[in-house]
Amino acid sequence: MKTSDFFFELPESLIAQYPPAERGQSRLMVLDRGTGKRERRAVKDLPLLLEKETLLVFNNSRVRKARLFGTAENSGARAEFLLLNKLPPAQPAPPEQPEPAAAPPDTLWRAMAQRAKRRRRGSRYEFPGGVTGEIVAEDGEFRFIKFDRPVNDAWLDIHGHIPLPPYIRRGDAAADSERYQTVYSKGGASFGAGGSVAAPTAGLHFTREILARLEKAGMETAFITLHVGPGTFLPVRAKNIEDHIMHEETYTIDDETAAKIEKAKASGRKILAVGTTTVRTLESSWQKEAPAGKFLKRGEGTASIFIYPGYTFAVVDQLFTNFHTPGSTLLMLTAAFAGKELILDTYAQAVKEGYRFFSYGDAMLIR
Repeated sequence: MKTSDFFFELPESLIAQYPPAERGQSRLMVLDRGTGKRERRAVKDLPLLLEKETLLVFNNSRVRKARLFGTAENSGARAEFLLLNKLPPAQPAPPEQPEPAAAPPDTLWRAMAQRAKRRRRGSRYEFPGGVTGEIVAEDGEFRFIKFDRPVNDAWLDIHGHIPLPPYIRRGDAAADSERYQTVYSKGGASFGAGGSVAAPTAGLHFTREILARLEKAGMETAFITLHVGPGTFLPVRAKNIEDHIMHEETYTIDDETAAKIEKAKASGRKILAVGTTTVRTLESSWQKEAPAGKFLKRGEGTASIFIYPGYTFAVVDQLFTNFHTPGSTLLMLTAAFAGKELILDTYAQAVKEGYRFFSYGDAMLIR
């Protein structure tokens, strides 16, 4: 299957640059994947659109202020990095790279760099707060930065920036610190290790009031944690999608959530995944063989599953999601769930009707 099969024309004017004035006020395209029927509603209508006892599963990862600006020590040029994850002090070097010297905790990070070809091993940068960092190793599109003092979530909360995606053509504003997080997110300096470098954007639509109405309408909720990394947002560069390799992302499923999902599956209740990261977590952790009747793996795991048309879903019955970028793995997952032709036709209709696209845009309910 060709990557080009998943491209579509999208006017730049439909790429949402800001969130709606009020959270939860976006438009909602409801798609019946069995009949192809489409219904135009609003996100606030969601409690009216679901079967009673539907189990909604959310990703509660918090977005880390992972976007960092520095100044090149040798030229004074501005440099931009996206810090992906901290590495342990004894982290081995990438293939064919010299072993970086042991680093104190919170000083060695794996990162992506804007204009990466200019960010070579040995380059040094000055960052806010008097911190200096040096690129100590390279691994393809990734750079390993060793800082001269700890760079942790508390430091990033002060000196880092919300990593708005590149199609939002503006710098982050103070309001993004709240609006580019879900209301139920957990993580950051107040919650310990872990964090995402992009929002699980389907969850941005939910308010406390909508969650309360869902509960009152007889729905059940559960939470997994998948820290969004490059696997979610890197482009598909392969000509054939089968040749694309997803990067691993870390997830956690606790006993309570796993038990809720297994109980819902056993009783034939609908499981609605809020967002593609939730889909990838659930489908990655489902086991055909059930040790002691436990079909979902508990605890921490890694998701590198690439879902595209032809995939058979084991867990998810319904999907609440945003409108995704052309040629992306997120669009391919959505097409796998509802059918490629139906999704592309629905996207074309959404463009015609002026729906807002991507992270701060409108939503879809596929059932």
